[in-house]
Amino acid sequence: MTILTEHSRARGVIASPARTFYFKMALACMATAFLGFAPTYWLPLARGSFSGAPVVHFHGFLFFTWTLYFTLQSWLAASGRTAWHRALGIFGVSLATAMTIFGFLVAIEAMKRSAAIGQPNEGIAFAIVPLSGIAFFAIVFALAVMQARRPETHKRLMLLAGISLLDAAVARWFLTFLAPPGPLGPPPVFVTIPPALVAYLLLVVAIVYDRRTFGRVHPVYVYGGTALIAVKLLNWPISMTSAWHTIAGGMLAMAQ
Repeated sequence: MTILTEHSRARGVIASPARTFYFKMALACMATAFLGFAPTYWLPLARGSFSGAPVVHFHGFLFFTWTLYFTLQSWLAASGRTAWHRALGIFGVSLATAMTIFGFLVAIEAMKRSAAIGQPNEGIAFAIVPLSGIAFFAIVFALAVMQARRPETHKRLMLLAGISLLDAAVARWFLTFLAPPGPLGPPPVFVTIPPALVAYLLLVVAIVYDRRTFGRVHPVYVYGGTALIAVKLLNWPISMTSAWHTIAGGMLAMAQ
């Protein structure tokens, strides 16, 4: 038994608690994403009652693939399989690029649907939520790729990128249980803040872990976490400005 244990350690198969923490966080992100979209996407899709444009379905496929990829990559790193982890990194770049493109396309599609039901201004205002979210994800992911040779920074940036996508999943539960009855149009931007703060509790877990394990909080969480919250809070006032309506309205006009 001792010989097998030493052999496993030599191959890096047995993960340290610090490594397994990020794998567990990836599992938490995956569970949040899947359970969050269950009442409004997965269950209606299974019943055949969900109706959406093809771009919406492909968007969902890409983003759920991301949760699986993120979890797999975290497991590979935790188990010491760094060669496989690096080899799959190219796929991650391609996947994140496709997510960014289709995130933008779905935001445009949502504005078109809002215009079709007579709520163009509401749709334009709300578009800042998905567009700023996918932009934040893309920037943080790019920084993570740039920091691939600095594992402590890289894995925290990847976790921050993963957490930044979860507000939409949590918002689906708010939508299911708290939305008023009636025709479903784009909600006010300010209602996206509480679900986001719930999703960002995973970031709090990571911060507490850093503090208890290393005695300090990594700068990625300090500056990246601050930026994440700032983007979410600033969405509301910016969405009401004429500048934003000109920008997003121009995107909608080009798409029609």
